[in-house]
Amino acid sequence: MGNTRSSGGLSTAQQAAKFLGVSALAGAVMAGLALPAVGALGLAAKGTVEEFDGIPANLKTPPLSQRTTILDAEGGEIAKVYSRDRTIVKLKDIAPYMRQAIVAIEDARFYEHGAVDLKGVLRAVNTNAQDGGVSQGASTLTQQYVKNVFVEEAGDDKEKVAEATQQSIGRKIKELKYAIKVEKELGKKRILENYLNITFFGQQAYGIEAASQRYFSKSAKDLKLEQAALLAGLVQSPSRYDPINAPNAAKARRDTVLRRMAEVKDITPAQAAAAQKKPLGLKVSMPRSGCITAVKGAGFFCDYVRETLLNDPTFGKTAEARAKRWTQGGLTIRTTLDPQAQESVQKSIKKHVYQSDPVATAVTLVEPGTGKVLGMGQSRPYGFGENETQINLSADKSMGGSNYGFQVGSTFKPITAAAAIEQGKKPYQRYSSPYKMKYPSPVTTCKGTWSNDEGATVENENEKEVGPYGMKEATAKSVNTYFVQLISDIGVCPVTRMADKMGAKRADGKDHNQVPSVTLGSEGFSPLTMANAYATFANRGVYCSPVFIDSITGPGGKKLKVPQSKCSRAMSEKTADTINTLLRGVVEDGTGKQAGLQSRPSAGKTGTTDERRAAWFVGYTPNMAGAVWVGGPGSKGVKMENITIGGVPHDKVYGADTPGPIWKDAMSGALDGKPAPDFVNVQIKDPNQRKPHDDKKPGDRRPGRDKGNDNGDNGGQDNPWPDISLPRT
Repeated sequence: MGNTRSSGGLSTAQQAAKFLGVSALAGAVMAGLALPAVGALGLAAKGTVEEFDGIPANLKTPPLSQRTTILDAEGGEIAKVYSRDRTIVKLKDIAPYMRQAIVAIEDARFYEHGAVDLKGVLRAVNTNAQDGGVSQGASTLTQQYVKNVFVEEAGDDKEKVAEATQQSIGRKIKELKYAIKVEKELGKKRILENYLNITFFGQQAYGIEAASQRYFSKSAKDLKLEQAALLAGLVQSPSRYDPINAPNAAKARRDTVLRRMAEVKDITPAQAAAAQKKPLGLKVSMPRSGCITAVKGAGFFCDYVRETLLNDPTFGKTAEARAKRWTQGGLTIRTTLDPQAQESVQKSIKKHVYQSDPVATAVTLVEPGTGKVLGMGQSRPYGFGENETQINLSADKSMGGSNYGFQVGSTFKPITAAAAIEQGKKPYQRYSSPYKMKYPSPVTTCKGTWSNDEGATVENENEKEVGPYGMKEATAKSVNTYFVQLISDIGVCPVTRMADKMGAKRADGKDHNQVPSVTLGSEGFSPLTMANAYATFANRGVYCSPVFIDSITGPGGKKLKVPQSKCSRAMSEKTADTINTLLRGVVEDGTGKQAGLQSRPSAGKTGTTDERRAAWFVGYTPNMAGAVWVGGPGSKGVKMENITIGGVPHDKVYGADTPGPIWKDAMSGALDGKPAPDFVNVQIKDPNQRKPHDDKKPGDRRPGRDKGNDNGDNGGQDNPWPDISLPRT
């Protein structure tokens, strides 16, 4: 056996044994070549043959991760997202200079040898022996490609990446066998194409097209000689030769590539010299990835699309499979986002609520009958800075929203009314509706009965709000005691079941509380949920689940299956038409008068919750529904009294005076130029109706005086259920 060097390194014979024993012999076995196995070489190689033969012959090549492009309903780009910035291109779409440069500097004999370059191996061993270290490698482009496949398969798993790149005999043997197979199956041109598409060029750019765009803002097919040489030089060490952070080192490396291209006669010495005199000529396009880059404030809509792909079984049976599909990317996702609606949402938000305000707003618009989400925005943008957030205030917790959603106050009352009518109650049903009363007891629930053992009370917003009232007037004035008497009469269960049928699920995913206070909006919901629930009224009683994605095209133009809206009847057409008639009264002559649309029929309901910590307006036309929430984005919320929002001071915030105008402006712009269909109206006449006890019209009340019950405050009433905050509405 050879002697060790004085420096402590291996002798030339030992290096040959280690390098050739694994590389050359293993390559020779598969290539059918005969090499002498004597001395140290034979001893080193002997133990590798069995390991070599045990490696599977076929290399499983994972799909290369690429950019995913998210589009709006008209094909406009919303954002590009990727885990690895890559765009796969054909070899014909890569400049000839680039192909020549990478071969010249990485594997000049690429077209002459097989998977293993034996001359290169011997040259590397000799050079390394003379240098006393490892200054030159012998991997061919094919071997490098195989290694990159292993790295790509490892993804972002640091342990797997380390395993795929470790300098071990086992990995080298595995790499060699696969390289031989790849050479036979793909051929040189395909290997070069694959190599240029998989290789990392630094600055988050994977593949030659992304690299060309990153450093020169041009396509790979348009690269000039000096540009191609610079990119080819990056492959050996993207960080050391980074032209952005280490321009001198990058230029030196570029010039080395140019000299090598001249040596192998790809270019003339004169061409090399001329190119070496040129500056780097960078025109950097910094990477822009993710929903944070979305246009028209659609960052949270974009994020909901991402959550859909990660959570919906349509895209994979397991969470791991769905995450892999999203990470691999290469998708073109056309969404339901209406650019006109989205622009109108953002314009209205910016007009009425500032990003720096102590409260925030969230707005969602949907299309009745299809479930398509047309617009989604909020005053706190998608981001990581001051007054920015990654929480989608329009969504449920499971889809990136807040933990509990937001109490909806009086906007829940129409759901109670719908359940009551379905139970046989007439729309002119009257109750005594006193200013203040104890909760009736006992009340039937889905689980038995609820009893008011603690003597809890409920009261109206204004002492002058005293019944008896029928359903129409109670809805217009938003009378708390009326709706508590109504739910106590029919039971809690029909109401919560109606909510479920309308898609009104709690934002935290839990079951509804079986208590009468649910009619006052004591539970937390998201704006998306409320917009879609009210779309059920607009769609004459048929609920359609929300959808964000219209179509997806995968790599290679393959169409992928996408989730479809599921529609089901929640109530009869007559019940829905009756609710629509009731809620038209709210915007025409009730608490929501400030939100009524001038150019088309509309309906809706206001709501404000306990201590004015949330204010709502949810409304609709026959062809669009929308929900607006205003409140503190944190878990404790903000008490909206003596507060300035959007530059407008408020003594107290109401559902009518802040969310209402936001809804009105957002809907007006979104519907501009679109048809204005009418509702099917129902005549609501009480055969026993008497003259009103008060000649004041519901629309006459002004904030701070006779304000009605649009705000949902509980007025200091006792709360017998400590786990919920009890609104008064």
